[in-house]
Amino acid sequence: MNQGNLYAMAAYAIWGLFPVYFKLLRHIPATQILCHRITWSFLLLLAVLLVRGQWSSLRSALRAGVLPVYIAAAVLISGNWLTYVWAVNSGFVVQASLGYFINPLFSVLAAVIFLRERLRPWQWVPIGLAALGVLYLTYSYGSPPWVALTLALTWAGYGLVKKIAPLGSLHGLTLETGLLLLPALIYLTGAGIIGKGVFLQGDTLSDALLVGTGVVTATPLFLFALAVRRIRLSTVGILQYISPTIQFLLGVLVFREPFTSARLIGFGIVWIALIIFGIEGLAAYRSDPPHPDPLPKGRGG
Repeated sequence: MNQGNLYAMAAYAIWGLFPVYFKLLRHIPATQILCHRITWSFLLLLAVLLVRGQWSSLRSALRAGVLPVYIAAAVLISGNWLTYVWAVNSGFVVQASLGYFINPLFSVLAAVIFLRERLRPWQWVPIGLAALGVLYLTYSYGSPPWVALTLALTWAGYGLVKKIAPLGSLHGLTLETGLLLLPALIYLTGAGIIGKGVFLQGDTLSDALLVGTGVVTATPLFLFALAVRRIRLSTVGILQYISPTIQFLLGVLVFREPFTSARLIGFGIVWIALIIFGIEGLAAYRSDPPHPDPLPKGRGG
């Protein structure tokens, strides 16, 4: 098997197993988990830049006026991370998986609205079906699936910003977490002052897991960066469904979240939409192979 495929599958598998990791921290408020993830991710990413001698290139980029783009990216990625951690630890793993199932369709729609890209006629079919599936799930849940919609919207928005961002994934995420570092440290300090901080309070396992959020954020990112250099983007597009599939199975089979027949119908409509989306994209790729693209920015974490 192509080494790039292995890297990509490993990255998506790690992302898919995130619920297992964050469930171990369910006794900690999601806001504190987010702030620790930002802090330790930044420190680890900064260390990697320094070891690789790439810190100067990041400083040069800062002088090029990229901050507005990366402030927007930082807001979107932090919103996505916070929603995801809260969802996992509040019993919404299945709904979180739905967010990442429908995200590619949201990304396509965002490209149409903001980048004025034109869709092929058959691409509208899965978008319409996905909308139907979300409407059906709204009826099934009794309210819109806000967790799924928030995750899909923030991730699609993040992808849109990264589309025009000039830095690669490593430099970009370092800058994004760096922009969030001061607010995160202020929040954690405030939580400690009022007696609600959890770090260094005697629970060694929790402390280690909080520090480890930096590792679990950076590791799949690096694997993904290695993968996209070695395999086609069409392959990456197919493999990306490994992550929400694992999350869905964890939610239903391991965490025993309710999954009624009505919700199965809603998810089924979305899955049919994704199958059509994949087949249409593959057919279009084979009939008119694109010219090689620049190295994509990759996922934010």
